[in-house]
Amino acid sequence: MHARSQVAGDRNEPRFYLPDFCAARSVLAVVLIAELVALLLSLGRHGLAGERLWPGLAETSLFLLWTGLGVAAVLCAARGTLSRLSVPAGSALALALLLAVTGLVSEGAWWFAASTERVFGFEPRALSADHLGFLLRNLMIGAIAGGLALRYFYVSQQWRRNVEAEAQSRVRALQARIRPHFLFNSMNTIAALTRTDPRGAEQAIADLADLFRVSLREHGERIPLGSELEIAQAYERLERLRLGDRLQLDWQVDGLPRETLVPALILQPLLENAVYHGIEPLPAGGTIRVAGRIEGRQVALTIDNPTNPRPGAPRPGHRIGLDNVRQRLELMFQGEASLEVLEAPERFIVTLRFPMTPEAA
Repeated sequence: MHARSQVAGDRNEPRFYLPDFCAARSVLAVVLIAELVALLLSLGRHGLAGERLWPGLAETSLFLLWTGLGVAAVLCAARGTLSRLSVPAGSALALALLLAVTGLVSEGAWWFAASTERVFGFEPRALSADHLGFLLRNLMIGAIAGGLALRYFYVSQQWRRNVEAEAQSRVRALQARIRPHFLFNSMNTIAALTRTDPRGAEQAIADLADLFRVSLREHGERIPLGSELEIAQAYERLERLRLGDRLQLDWQVDGLPRETLVPALILQPLLENAVYHGIEPLPAGGTIRVAGRIEGRQVALTIDNPTNPRPGAPRPGHRIGLDNVRQRLELMFQGEASLEVLEAPERFIVTLRFPMTPEAA
């Protein structure tokens, strides 16, 4: 598939600030928080050596688990509706759903306790007499805890958006700064080729157009790994027109899952760094090795280039591409991807690791 025929990512999908309670990770978090709160409440009521500590912990855990999992299930079912509402309306609906579940679970607990002896530590008669108070207390606690949780989720999402906006501005700066000398040299080379090698000039124009087309993509867009490799190879062809035999690339990427999704422009900036900081300063040039392998359910890509053993003044901007690639991997894969740098004697090695998307696994 040609690099210009890419599918856009899901950056325009509406997103509410609540996490996805349909996900196993969110459900596990609900269970752990419920158990932690139950433990704290039981310790506060009965003390560490109290006779009612363990029965009270079991009763409180059961009540909070039913409430927490019920709220998670309802918010999971209402996720589509919440994503279409404004923040105030969505927050009001989420809080209303939370209170409704809390009320239903409280009613169920009261009726269960009223029909048995000493459930939740109360005599059935005493609990029956305090039916309204029991319900109002739970609703008030639910409203306070739910309001605090909604505020936390909202602030967390705003912080994440600020981080994404900062990363996006840096990525756009990276995308906008394809070096002028690279563009001018490429255009001069294309102009010369039009007289001596029209077919080569046509290929160079197509490669340059592909490179700039991808550089104008939005920050959140994801493309197949195979297309990212094609973009990097188009960049290689353009640089080889300028550097000739001084630039050699050894591609060892057979067997990689080319349909797995990655952020656009994660390989080309690293290849550009390898050319600019590794090959250009060497009078005889050198070979850049791009090797890929599968490690479990992750893909590892290594870019290995020679460096000058006696470098002069360092060229500026060496870390700009590395930092932007690292940030975009973190934003897309959230801790499941990494970028590692090894500065060995006369070698500079960068290794990318990122998970395969499910359809590529």
